[in-house]
Amino acid sequence: MHAESRFASWYNFHVHLMGSWYTVLQGDCLSSIARRHGLTSWRRIYDAAENAAFRRRRPNPNVIEPGDVLFVPERELKDRQASTDKLHHYVARPDRTVLRILLADDDGHPYSECTYELAFGETRLFGSAADGVIEHVIEQRIDPLPESARLTVWWEQSPRRRCTWNLLIGHLDPVETVSGIQARLNNLGFDSGPVDGITGPITRGAVRAFQTKQDLVVDGIAGPVTKARLKQVYGC
Repeated sequence: MHAESRFASWYNFHVHLMGSWYTVLQGDCLSSIARRHGLTSWRRIYDAAENAAFRRRRPNPNVIEPGDVLFVPERELKDRQASTDKLHHYVARPDRTVLRILLADDDGHPYSECTYELAFGETRLFGSAADGVIEHVIEQRIDPLPESARLTVWWEQSPRRRCTWNLLIGHLDPVETVSGIQARLNNLGFDSGPVDGITGPITRGAVRAFQTKQDLVVDGIAGPVTKARLKQVYGC
């Protein structure tokens, strides 16, 4: 056996690529779907030829909707030549997921000189946001990727003044949906009530308040013009 392994000093790995279809659930994002299927990059899913129609429907890969159907390729195992009588180390470099939050007042002006704590799972992140922007990279190797977080903010000028928000990561639906409209209005400070996908009096009132603030026609209906402005103001 020793002589055989000495002469057969190189080996290759190869696998036939296949895949499967996956239906998006509430709280999914492409990064979490990729992680769940053992892929190191969400782009393997988004750029797959089988997902051409999905890309046209969802030009922003960070905003997908429950019920979307995606093709998920199998893990790609690359060929590497290596000597059998040596120890080799291989390091997988997964994608990084960026969580970005803007803290602003009712007029859209970013808060300045604030300190924050961002907590998810057992992880606690601390920092300061001089321009109101909180940005953290969440390594995809964290298993599982967090679906919720808690953000606490306080100001140096008023240390006793604290605000806390519970965040649902990956739960933002497209602006074309009622739930996506409700979530954006709530996050912008217009109380739309529960994000339940139902257009009730509270949601219509929030739409009217947003339309008034943006100098739009005030009718409580989130039509194409209102949706476009909501998407512009919110950022996605």
